[in-house]
Amino acid sequence: MLKRVLMGATAAAALFGASLPAFADVSVKIGVLNDRSGPYLDISGQPSVEAAKMAVEDYGAEKKGIHVSFVAADHQNKPDTGSNIARQWFDQDGVDVIVDVPNSGVALAIAKVTREKNKIFMDSGAGTSALTGEQCSPNTVHWTYDTYALAKSTASSILKQGGKSWFFITADYAFGHQLQSDASSFVKAAGGTVVGSVDAPFPTSDFSSFLLQAQGSGAQVIGLANAGSDTDNAIKQAAEFGVVSGGQRLAGLLVFITDVEAVGLQVAQGLNLTTAFYWDRDEGTRAWTKRYEAVNGGKVPTMDQAGVYASVLHYLKAVDALQGKDTAAVMAKMREIPTDDPLFGHGQLRIDGRVTHDMYLYQVKTPAESKYKYDDYKLLQTIPAAEAFRPLAEDHCPLVK
Repeated sequence: MLKRVLMGATAAAALFGASLPAFADVSVKIGVLNDRSGPYLDISGQPSVEAAKMAVEDYGAEKKGIHVSFVAADHQNKPDTGSNIARQWFDQDGVDVIVDVPNSGVALAIAKVTREKNKIFMDSGAGTSALTGEQCSPNTVHWTYDTYALAKSTASSILKQGGKSWFFITADYAFGHQLQSDASSFVKAAGGTVVGSVDAPFPTSDFSSFLLQAQGSGAQVIGLANAGSDTDNAIKQAAEFGVVSGGQRLAGLLVFITDVEAVGLQVAQGLNLTTAFYWDRDEGTRAWTKRYEAVNGGKVPTMDQAGVYASVLHYLKAVDALQGKDTAAVMAKMREIPTDDPLFGHGQLRIDGRVTHDMYLYQVKTPAESKYKYDDYKLLQTIPAAEAFRPLAEDHCPLVK
């Protein structure tokens, strides 16, 4: 009976010139590895898992024969912990791809394990540009932002406004050091000077001694090369120390909307920041955010969580096109087809693993300018994809010939 039905369907398809739908019938397992208890909890955490699930639903993966399952874990911002989880996922639990991974130190460790196991790593939350530079890998995709793009946009805008001398307060690990290095390069290239810096342990709740050093330096700009709750604490305490009212300028080199909400518009107003995603940018981002809020307690997404959605969507497109999940073939297909989604728009996955897309320079609104909940930013500049990220010609990635 079944045979007759299939023969009938085939004949009907041939008669009407149509092809039968092709189903991948592939099972993939996605591991969402991030901070679920520490300073980067608010920018990643369980909402990143929900964002990944939204991508699976929006793509209609199950109807296309792609059966997706998930695991999630807390890397505790420790490279060793992250590496051990990744090894177990790849060796014992059948994970095909790891996503998210805020914290550059953990991300660099995961990239090495992923390459060793010949799996795929799609990072959204880490910042270090080394992931697509000297430590690039054919198995790594860096989706959302990096220290080069952040430093170029934010530092350049402040330099144009007269902020020529800089002092950095830097998170003492891979991300902070890379962000300071990239920002310093742009400051010096534009004729500015770096008068000093101080490394702050990660994470830090008390920035008083570091802020006193920064104030004493006489620098026009205090650059915060940190993120998450470290940035929140530094901005709050800088206000208590009268940094801005004393004539110095504060530059948050990586600021998420969760940071602005944490410190409040009264304190954050006027701050320039660079981001890859803002929920209120256009109709597409607003529509997606409305659905995201419904499964995340009414909170809007960070660019990290948005990047998890977009990266999983692109991965599924490649698996669907190939009807399979072979690592080398999926990576090649992801490079071949343009990236295109409602959150980041059009882009491209380059040979070094960098995904290029537009970036945006925003300024935090004053309390009087904000008209509704999460109405926090006003757009200053759109940085085209071709200008936002490090050119391949300046890349130190061994994959770039």
